[in-house]
Amino acid sequence: MTAMERKLVVAAALVDDLGAPTALLAARRSRPAELAGMWEFPGGKVDPGETPVEALHRELSEELGVEVELGDEVVGPDDGAWVITDRHVMRLWVARVTGGEPQPLVEHDELRWLRRGELMDVPWLTGDVRIVEHLRAGVLAD
Repeated sequence: MTAMERKLVVAAALVDDLGAPTALLAARRSRPAELAGMWEFPGGKVDPGETPVEALHRELSEELGVEVELGDEVVGPDDGAWVITDRHVMRLWVARVTGGEPQPLVEHDELRWLRRGELMDVPWLTGDVRIVEHLRAGVLAD
């Protein structure tokens, strides 16, 4: 199955500063049961008629109650996307909160700001591990 045949989801690597990020916001899933307790990037599916950027802004508002400024897209190796499951690909943007305080409103029960050396201290969803490693190597500063 190619990236074009998989369902597209969007997410944000929320950081403390777009110019010199030192911390990344991780969200712990509370559902579904098979994913509960695992950590991920906040975001979600693109609804019909939405652009990926519109979907990302909507999802972050619904899930975390925040408005964000988008930075660069973190381009993945599969047609620009990241394969995260056998049925899903993800497009990911670096982003900074510009309005609201992140709260776990939907699908999450905890949020945590992680510094570069702490990124692997939480159990990330399998599909997100490669992206976290990419961010640790080239985006987050010590």
